[in-house]
Parts: sequence; C-alpha cells; structure tokens
Amino acid sequence: MLPTAARLTRNQDFRLVVRRGRRAGRPRLVVHVLRPDQVRARMSGEAEPEAQANTAPTRDSSASTRVGFVVSKAVGVAVVRHRVARRLRHLMRDRIPDLPAGTLVVVRALPPAAGASSGELGADIDGALKKLRIRCSDGPGSS
Repeated sequence: MLPTAARLTRNQDFRLVVRRGRRAGRPRLVVHVLRPDQVRARMSGEAEPEAQANTAPTRDSSASTRVGFVVSKAVGVAVVRHRVARRLRHLMRDRIPDLPAGTLVVVRALPPAAGASSGELGADIDGALKKLRIRCSDGPGSS
C-alpha cells in the first residue's frame, strides 16, 4: 500500500500531470511525469502576481513524490482492473525512493496490462522512467 503522502488523489493534480508533464508509452502502460521544477513554474505562472501574494499554500505539496493510477474499463472487468491497480501500486511503491522529491507521476494502464505479469509491468515502468530520464539511482529491476 502506498502511504497517504505518496498518493495523487485530486482530479486537478491528475489533469495537470497528464496535460503538462512528459510521457513515455510502453506496450502495457503509459507513464506521465511532472518534475518538481515544472510544478513550481506552472503554479507560479497560473495566478496573477497580486493573487499569488494572497493565496499562500497551506502545505508544501512539492515535499513528497506522489503517484496516481488510471485503470479504465477498457482494461477489463472490475476484478481485473483492481488486480492491475494493486500490481502497479506495489511496483511504484518500490520505485518512489529513486524519483526526485516532489515529482508527480500518473501511470495509465492500457488493455494489454490485464494479461501481464508483475515482472512485465515492472519492466514497462522501468523502461518508461528510463526513457524519461527521471530515476535518481538504480532501483529495483534496473540493469
């Protein structure tokens, strides 16, 4: 299970990562990543200068790496979707320490993920993170 601080839960956060972040596609999933410097630049660029002074954030959202998952009905029935989401959560939990602090990640499962093993999903995640050059160090599954 992912700790609460490592979960991406708000719809606006998912939308921000998918629209503004970089993505890498693999056969069974797509990984969207928004780096901490992009998050700060985006947040500072959205509001007007006088509005920024009045709306200071109540918590530092850039302090921890957060991950969210999208597993649509195209992947399969509810049992299959939940199995895929659990596998992805477990795989990403082991990779969070290797990501820069404050990184936002969305992992979107594609229909072939339904029949994939955890090893195949892990290889796809590692390949996507390597393509995006986001890993800080060699973590599980890296060669």
